[in-house]
Amino acid sequence: MSCSTQLFQIEECPDLYVDACVCDEQRNLVFLSAWGRDTALQEFLARLTLGSAENGLDQFHIVAGGRSLPVFPNADLLEKRTTRQFRGTLFGSLLHCWLFDRRCAQPDLASHFAYALLQRELGADPVQRLWPLVMETCPLPFLQHWREPVMEVLTEHKMLAPLPGAVGDVSAWRLALQLDVLEPILGDLIRRGLLTTEARAIA
Repeated sequence: MSCSTQLFQIEECPDLYVDACVCDEQRNLVFLSAWGRDTALQEFLARLTLGSAENGLDQFHIVAGGRSLPVFPNADLLEKRTTRQFRGTLFGSLLHCWLFDRRCAQPDLASHFAYALLQRELGADPVQRLWPLVMETCPLPFLQHWREPVMEVLTEHKMLAPLPGAVGDVSAWRLALQLDVLEPILGDLIRRGLLTTEARAIA
């Protein structure tokens, strides 16, 4: 965490601070990066498993830009990673915790679904960085030089779309392939000679 990183507070757990959070359109949690002392983080993680019972959390709120943003965690889909940082500070040792939908780390090959987390970069085109994930998730045999037309089809048909409302220095994309739509489109591109077995040299 650099000194310029902006931190956001969790209303229900004021001792925890968030530097990045991503949700889907329904505000379901996809990724969270949080900082705090060991006891505060363990209490937060324990409350997530309890849901709305016994002081548990079936939702929490991040304060960002003067707004309180709701977040709905699905404990059954989430994985966590923790690492100890900044030992011996005035506040004790700080922990860094990542909570994320497991499909951020490993595509769901059965349903052809995945999330991609990318660091925000001004002017950066995410297509090149997302292409390997598309090739890994899709059972169809793509060739490397098909990248541009295939990615165009995926974005046009909303099979690849950015998630809105990310907080912090992170962006996320959802890949949700519809093979019954994708296969005939690619077949048509092949018949029209727009997808070929050999890459065409650019004049």
